[in-house]
Amino acid sequence: MKVTGNVLKERKALFIIFGATGDLAQRKLYPALFHLYQKGFLKNKFAVIGTARRPWTNERLQEVVRNSVADMENNALEINQFASHFYYQSHNVNDTEHYITLKNLAAKLDERYQIGGNRIFYLAMSPTFFGTIAKHLRSQNLVTENGYNRLVIEKPFGHDLKSAEALNDDIARYFEEKDIFRIDHYLGKEMAQSIYAIRFANPIFNALWNNRYISNIQITLGEILGVEERAGYYEHAGALRDMVQNHILQLVSLLTMNAPVSYKDTDIEREKVSALKALKVYEPDEVRQNFVRGQYGATAGMPAYREESQVPADSMTETFVAGRIFVNNMNFAGVPIYIRTGKRMAVKGTRIDVVFKDMPNNIFSNEKLDPNVLTINVEPTPETSLRLNEKEVSEENYPVSNVTMKFKHNSALRAKTPEAYEKLLLDVIKGDSTNFVHWDEVRYSWRFVDAIRKAWNESDADPAIFPNYDCGSMGPREADELLIRDGNYWEFNPLR
Repeated sequence: MKVTGNVLKERKALFIIFGATGDLAQRKLYPALFHLYQKGFLKNKFAVIGTARRPWTNERLQEVVRNSVADMENNALEINQFASHFYYQSHNVNDTEHYITLKNLAAKLDERYQIGGNRIFYLAMSPTFFGTIAKHLRSQNLVTENGYNRLVIEKPFGHDLKSAEALNDDIARYFEEKDIFRIDHYLGKEMAQSIYAIRFANPIFNALWNNRYISNIQITLGEILGVEERAGYYEHAGALRDMVQNHILQLVSLLTMNAPVSYKDTDIEREKVSALKALKVYEPDEVRQNFVRGQYGATAGMPAYREESQVPADSMTETFVAGRIFVNNMNFAGVPIYIRTGKRMAVKGTRIDVVFKDMPNNIFSNEKLDPNVLTINVEPTPETSLRLNEKEVSEENYPVSNVTMKFKHNSALRAKTPEAYEKLLLDVIKGDSTNFVHWDEVRYSWRFVDAIRKAWNESDADPAIFPNYDCGSMGPREADELLIRDGNYWEFNPLR
């Protein structure tokens, strides 16, 4: 695999990060910005204002920034030069006067670093504040007229379609859709982005990527940890909202979208929206047939979900979801897409298996041929493999067995691979929204998920159905039965 970079060009930008004292900023944003600084995309003409309620100083923020990148390949001088671009402003997002102070600091830094009015507002905080921040940015004139102004927001984007629409309306009053960048970090992962190349740069796969040749698609997002300190949030979200509505359905759209006219953000967006719009939305009885929910129990010293802090003893929140999805467009109508995700599973990782149909006429009548399978390992180890059938070396009639062709990113290649947030932040600076989630994608995703949530909420399920899977397993047995009913099985089963 050839490793290439963007055409090196210094970028000018003032970042204003709301929630600058939080975990996301320290674990992801500051290291990502430092990588861009090391590579020369950010040099002298950038600055960062961190805001939050805590009464920090410039020196305190700069110390936190230095600590956040201390373990990366660097030197003390480089770290200090990078951190010197950071400034702190204690801020109450509901206080208009604080935005005036913020505006004055932004204007001063814009002039000092010759930024030209380019501003990126990163909202690394609760979505409940998105609307009021967007309003104040516009009303207090932090939005400039002589440069670009881009608003970056994190998930969750609402907890259902109604709340997502209200949230979007709040933001859309003050920022145009082209200037709103909704981050789903899965879209920044190297192997997720490689789906475009696998599908549209290889005539072999491009010709076979349809319901004539594909039997089914399987997507697994496994986590070995429980809810940990996120129990308070998770109890109100569950696996369906936390993982399916965003990460999984984004992967579904990449795998089932029609070929775009070009690799441009507007063309990609059009086809992704079309794929999500084509999702079959289930009636309540269809939800019962096509979706399974689970909750982990206590195993080997690990507590059950209902034993976690802040979780009720009779909680019906799902920590596992498996489902059978259909995208009713021309190329994929009739192809089941099996998805599963859960906490406390046997392995941590994200894997996609594209299972091709059997030969219509098997001339090796004494041999059961395994299906060809294209596997895309998104994480933890980026890898692509293709399982084929080949003759065994033998004097017997004609024995056939499967072999696997594999391309695995080695350690040197992985070291050169940009982390997801680094890629996505550079895209924001460039104004490229290809790997971001647009409003219509959010809307159709929630439409699909809401139907499942509604059916579950209205069911008379007995709390005794949970827990129904052990920690360290691959989920409840009903998740296997979803495929068995169709004559299929999970290709990814580390416990088999």
